[in-house]
Amino acid sequence: MLTNQTTEKLRFMKLTSMANEYVRQMESPGMDALSFDERIGMMADAEWTSRDNKRITRLITEAHLRVSSACFADLDYRPSRKLDRAYVLRLSDFSWIRETKNILITGCTGTGKTWLACALGAEACRKGMRVAYYRLNPLLNELVTTSGSDTPTKLLTKLKRLDLLILDDWGLSTLNPLEGRLLLEIFEDRYGERSTIIAAQLPVSKWHGLFEDSTIADAALDRVVHNSHRFELQGPSMRRANSDDELNHTPDG
Repeated sequence: MLTNQTTEKLRFMKLTSMANEYVRQMESPGMDALSFDERIGMMADAEWTSRDNKRITRLITEAHLRVSSACFADLDYRPSRKLDRAYVLRLSDFSWIRETKNILITGCTGTGKTWLACALGAEACRKGMRVAYYRLNPLLNELVTTSGSDTPTKLLTKLKRLDLLILDDWGLSTLNPLEGRLLLEIFEDRYGERSTIIAAQLPVSKWHGLFEDSTIADAALDRVVHNSHRFELQGPSMRRANSDDELNHTPDG
């Protein structure tokens, strides 16, 4: 009876994992051999692990990563990609975020830019950082459409507070002066404070030409490019390569 009361109280206090571990211990033979400190430590560990996993899941969900399953363990390092494993490992401690540096990922369609960006984003979430993924054009369209209202201000404030902002599909179209100013505002708010990942098909050397206003281009890119790490992915389309791999491993060979 006392076990049931204790379990109910723990669950009422929303200590569900601790309650489950308590029940497991009471039902497991040999637990009497452990000290009180050991058993209460196991219960605390169960609750801590459960809450930490929920927090990570929540951060990844809120990040809206295009590839939520992307992770470092699944990165493809085949030589044709020119993806340096040692370079990735050096960045995996995320000191570059503490140093407010950026990451620029360029390469042709299908070379895995989005996957790499999302893998970095997911790992940042696992380290307790606030991350958000956006495709650039829809983000700018939302900011332009809502200009003059409180909505863009709220969104810009949200972007400013993120530990890591991921901007994908950079350079699919030119940026008019208003779009350029909005982008400059995002970069200005984050410069020296937060980190950004940009994924683009165009090489960095051609980014300036995307802006209709060259003055805005100078200011915006100055806040992003010079304090960044870079990946220049190469090789054939990963989508086609993965499709070929699947065909080659069919039962018919």
